[in-house]
Formats: sequence, structure tokens, C-alpha cells
Amino acid sequence: MNIPNKLTISRIIMTPVFLAFIAPLPVRLPDAPVFSWLAGALDSYNDFVLNGAGKYVAGFIFLIAFLTDAIDGYIARKYDLVTDFGKFLDPIADKLLVAAALIALAERGEVSGWAAVIIISREFIVTGFRLVAASGSGLVIEAGTLGKLKTVTQFIALTLALFDNIPFSLISDFPLSDAFMFVAVVLTVVSGAQYIIANKHILTNK
Repeated sequence: MNIPNKLTISRIIMTPVFLAFIAPLPVRLPDAPVFSWLAGALDSYNDFVLNGAGKYVAGFIFLIAFLTDAIDGYIARKYDLVTDFGKFLDPIADKLLVAAALIALAERGEVSGWAAVIIISREFIVTGFRLVAASGSGLVIEAGTLGKLKTVTQFIALTLALFDNIPFSLISDFPLSDAFMFVAVVLTVVSGAQYIIANKHILTNK
């Protein structure tokens, strides 16, 4: 396995680590003395996640994951290490991380639930097309330019949300993360429609 693919897998591994710092555990223990210590530890953990520095730790993990995405693509192109495995797995790794961030932030009320549903639904549809293409003819469909721009915009919007718009929030109350998320949703819809139109033959070919 080459270095770009290893970096892609590392991004997948970082996703649950990211979630551990931003999403509270949805566990409710019985109200019994035997569970008192565990319940206290769970409450402390969830308090750290919701009110402490956990969100900023998650933000740094998110940034590191984004850097691995940029680095693995650069290395693969520069040293001719592009593989079908990488073409298939790289967008899946991106989607897992973005979906985790969207759901966690929507749960915290910091990202619109509509935005999360639209973006994740688009990714399901595109992934479905990729699976049909791969199973039917072995074709691996790469992300287009508009799709890559959508991904970058999503990462910027989510990073700003994770860091509460810092450093921009220090000089202005303008919700920059919301503005980028709006652009990301528009690009998500447009790039998704473009992808479907360009690859609709996959569903009609026998």
C-alpha cells in the first residue's frame, strides 16, 4: 500500500477520534448506586465535550485530516501513485469526516439540520453511482472540479464552525461559517446535479 492510500486510511481512523471530542455520548445509565461512579464519569465527559475545550481539539483534528487529504492527493499526482483503490477510497474518507462533523454540529445546534441532510443525501447518491459503475464495468469515477470545490468549501465552513469563527469573530459578529455553509450547500446541489447528468448512462447501460 502506497503513502497516499495510507494517509487516506489515517483520515478514516481520525473520524471517530474527532467525534470523541465533539459529540456527547448518548448513554443513559440506570439510577442505581452501582452505576453512580460510571454515571459521574460520563457526565464529566459530556460536560467537557459540550462546554469545555473538546470542540477546539476536534477542530484541530479536523484540520489535520483536511491536510492529509491535500497531501495524499499531491503525492499521488506528483509521484504517479494514483490507484483505483485511492480514487475510490479518498472521496469516501472525505464523506465520512464531513458527515460526522455535520451531524455532530447539527446535534449541537451550530449547523442547520437542512444543510446536513442536503449534503449527506448528495453524498449517498454520488456514492451509489460510483458503486454501480464499479460493479457493472469496473469504472472508477473521479470527482469533478465543481465537486472538489464543493469539498473545499464544506471544509472551510465546518472548520470555521468548529472554531466559532475565530479569528474573524474577534473583529466582527458576521456569521462567516454560515455564509460558507450556504455556498457549500449551493455547490453541493449544483455539483450533484452535474454529476448525475454526466453519469446517468451508468444506470441505463446493460
